Amino acid sequence: MSSQQPSSSPSADLLTLCQTDAFTPLPPATLHALFSSPPFVPVPDTFNTRDLGLLPGSPVRPGLVYRSGGFFQGLSPQGAAAIRDGLGVKKVVDLRSVREHARQPDPAIDGVEGVWVEPAEEDAVVALGEFVEGEGEKGYVAMYLDVLRVYRGGIRAVLEHVRDGGEGAGLLFHCTAGRDRTGVMAGLLLSLAGASKETMVLDFMLSRPGIEPVKEQLLAFALHGSMAASPDAPGFHNLVNLRISSWKAFVEAVEAEYGGFEKYVTGTLGFSEGDVATIRRNLVKQPE
Repeated sequence: MSSQQPSSSPSADLLTLCQTDAFTPLPPATLHALFSSPPFVPVPDTFNTRDLGLLPGSPVRPGLVYRSGGFFQGLSPQGAAAIRDGLGVKKVVDLRSVREHARQPDPAIDGVEGVWVEPAEEDAVVALGEFVEGEGEKGYVAMYLDVLRVYRGGIRAVLEHVRDGGEGAGLLFHCTAGRDRTGVMAGLLLSLAGASKETMVLDFMLSRPGIEPVKEQLLAFALHGSMAASPDAPGFHNLVNLRISSWKAFVEAVEAEYGGFEKYVTGTLGFSEGDVATIRRNLVKQPE
């Protein structure tokens, strides 16, 4: 009988990688292998671009819903073609703030509808002091509940597209890092589709390696947005590190505040139960 211990699952290995500290560089060979494998999809001029349907354990149909970071270097004809023709995207929803959108609007892509709905506030404020305790759970809960409140219009646009577009109308949504606002949107869709808690956690945590190609820019963005005096400021380390505990705390807060993601969609966004059933039907893979 072999004395070897069973190896961990691919998802477990991925989750371990995703818990690497934000200030620790990830090996280029590791990143190349990761970005060449599902759920990541290669699109020039983008980063952290993933197919929600290719996430391990995802109930979402592949080729329908994509998430990404912003187009930091602009979008070349090759990048535009990859989004439109390679991924089959019909609509891009921008989940950024007034200031972010005004500074660098999404480029027009022939044959793809671009949507940006002005948020309820010009910019949601990050209170760095709320990230000091523990692993920053209090800060993440406040920040992500703000996403559900401030970016209702963009979230509604994503859900309307899934409801009305049927099975073949590809959608991409993004913010700046493709991490927080995009992560909340992805978690909401996965929840509606009936994904397990483990699958939702993995999707959330995959933004840790996903942002590595532009990490220095994003750390500077976080430093400016949080008004931290330096990366050593109390709470900043928790702000820039994704933790499983922070996602779980947010999901519990959504349950307490709204009664869960589905109740947020019906009670706050005004979708009917029939709308939710259609959204779920359009999202979920059909049995073979």
